Amino acid sequence: MTPVRCPIVELRQYTLHPGQRDVLIDLFDREFVESQEALGMAILGQFRDLDDPDRFVWLRGFFDMPGRAEALGRFYGGPVWRAHSREANATMVDSDDVLLLRPADGSPGFPAQPRPPANHAERPVSLVVATICHRDRPVDGEFRETFATQVRPALTEAGGPPLVCLQTEYAENTFPALPVRTGEHVFVWFTRFGNAAEYDDYRPRRERSQPWRHLVGTLARPPHELRLAPTARSLLR
Repeated sequence: MTPVRCPIVELRQYTLHPGQRDVLIDLFDREFVESQEALGMAILGQFRDLDDPDRFVWLRGFFDMPGRAEALGRFYGGPVWRAHSREANATMVDSDDVLLLRPADGSPGFPAQPRPPANHAERPVSLVVATICHRDRPVDGEFRETFATQVRPALTEAGGPPLVCLQTEYAENTFPALPVRTGEHVFVWFTRFGNAAEYDDYRPRRERSQPWRHLVGTLARPPHELRLAPTARSLLR
């Protein structure tokens, strides 16, 4: 299948009230996938953060920033959100932790595969890891070239080939009712492992890699990793 290519991607991390994550995920997978995609958005993945029981992470894609404003306005002003917003908002403490991203040059799109139907409940055993690298300046061609020619091969050899790479999108937020983080320079990639054990085996091999150690030395802070368990209906799984 053709990869899913979204020029604009939101990486959204929600802090939830204790014990409410499964409530939100059940609602999201049932009501908020097809209803958003019908308006031109791409729901790329929904996840449980394995290191925080009260965190829900998801990815949403758009064709461009004007289209993002239009689609979000139609969804959040539309009947589906109006019918379910109270229940969804009741699960949330904070929904403003959002990175606005775009694909890095030469990065493939998100892997395409059929989405499980609305009544699907079985969770995948796979693990998706998002690696977030903060720089003290924008990601430039030299950084991308070094990643493509040195770091990516080393990660692949260690057993964790990046699926898709993204970097900060600096365009003005076209839907200010939903804030995004600003003043940051990030490079993010996603890796899929068959299970958590595969990731545990990969990490020490990566840590021994000279290109990885060099990359870490160029960053403003140590890389932040999100260990993400896909929901039953996540496209990325």
